Amino acid sequence: MKATWNGTVIAESDDTVVVEGNHYFPSASLRREYLQPSDTHTTCPWKGLASYYHLAVNGKLNKDAAWYYPEPKPAARQIKDRVAFWKGVEVK
Repeated sequence: MKATWNGTVIAESDDTVVVEGNHYFPSASLRREYLQPSDTHTTCPWKGLASYYHLAVNGKLNKDAAWYYPEPKPAARQIKDRVAFWKGVEVK
């Protein structure tokens, strides 16, 4: 699987975990030079507290386009150390 935005591959891995239709990529597969920390947090009742990254690629910014669960609840332990994408990021 590849996560692409603004013509650039952000993450690539054959080891994604699909939860609620979203592919969670291993942290090691991320091209971190395109990620910027975000102060945004949301809460999922069964996964826990999510944190976000902005994507910065070729002079464009996609705010909060990637998310992860630093300490997922037990029911979501399979997505620990993994990141998912949305907001126009193509995952194929």
